[in-house]
Amino acid sequence: MREEPTQIAIAIVERGGDFLVGTRPPGKSLAGYAEFPGGRVEPGETVEGAAIRECLEETGLSVVVIGCFEECRHDYEHDRVHLHFLRCRLNGDTDLPRSPFRWVPRDDLGTLNFPEANLAILKRLAAKEPTLE
Repeated sequence: MREEPTQIAIAIVERGGDFLVGTRPPGKSLAGYAEFPGGRVEPGETVEGAAIRECLEETGLSVVVIGCFEECRHDYEHDRVHLHFLRCRLNGDTDLPRSPFRWVPRDDLGTLNFPEANLAILKRLAAKEPTLE
């Protein structure tokens, strides 16, 4: 495992109490787990820029970052990561994401199989604090 963690930008997008959530595809690490849109921060890219880019690439939806929600580090067997969870809002006319992403009600987030590194943020979202919109 590398010493320096992989920087990961994650877009937490809320729409009327629902959150944008997908499922990790077969062949990727943590395949089958639920995920918020996001991915690696590329060299020379800001965390905010990565969240915007990844959300558009994965879901087809344009977002604007409105602030940092939480940061955490986590060690998996395959990698060490530094997760940047960013509060985002939709920036466009459409709110229909590409599959496998969908809108999930806040109360249903706890029923999904998210990776361990997401547990702290899921607790905060379930507690409804802070409101993201």
